[in-house]
Amino acid sequence: MAFSVTTFVIVPWALFLIALERRFPYDKDQKLLREGFFNDFVLYTLVQSWVMDKVISFVIAHMDAAAGGISRLHLVTSWPLPLQMLFFFVLHDFYIYWFHRAQHHNRFLWRIHEAHHATRDVDWLSGSRSHAIEILINQTVEFAPIVLLGARPEVVTFKIIIDAVWGMYIHSNIDVRSGGLQRFFNGPEMHRWHHAIEITEGGINFGTKLAIWDYLFGTAVRPPVKPRGYGLSDVDFPKNYLAQLIFAFRRFPEPARAIAPAGGMAQMPEEPSR
Repeated sequence: MAFSVTTFVIVPWALFLIALERRFPYDKDQKLLREGFFNDFVLYTLVQSWVMDKVISFVIAHMDAAAGGISRLHLVTSWPLPLQMLFFFVLHDFYIYWFHRAQHHNRFLWRIHEAHHATRDVDWLSGSRSHAIEILINQTVEFAPIVLLGARPEVVTFKIIIDAVWGMYIHSNIDVRSGGLQRFFNGPEMHRWHHAIEITEGGINFGTKLAIWDYLFGTAVRPPVKPRGYGLSDVDFPKNYLAQLIFAFRRFPEPARAIAPAGGMAQMPEEPSR
């Protein structure tokens, strides 16, 4: 049932974003069937997602067993469903801001995030390219509390849908102008700059769904110009899916390279003037 519901929402949403990308492109030269499309759609989105769903479900089940079946206590089951959804939505979004930020400052965590930044075309599909270990960490942290605290099954379905829908949106190649809403809800205006090739140290705009964390903690940047490009400038990233997974385990150079894509953003104004 959950699979049917998520498919019914996610597939039409993807087609809708593709149509908007064709009609209102942010980067007009970007192609639909761009470099890495097969890897990102078939291997990351379909194959890896299916495998990781099984792995994470197995991990969480064993966590529950190790905790003496804590899910049977139904600690949040009596909460109203909207409150459960809001609680787990905000809780995970706050976590992912700080973990994402840590990935851009720690060279070990950067290695499992590097694949996500390697794409030279940021579009509706780019969010699917994430290393399997990154998925294992983030989705276990996301869904384990939902299961262990005894939330209703609808919360899991809600989180799957909101993750997919928002992930496709913030990476989409659409010329979005959301004005003041961008201070609260993250979108392509800020997130495309997170992927900009100019950004080399520390990173900016770490929020995924809520932009408020970036504004609260001083990492929000909205330049009035377009990025020069996207991707990695310091490594020759492999194009093959398996090679991309293995690439994270290469030896660190001496001295260590810069650990995140970055550039000189300090003097840029916060708000766009367009």
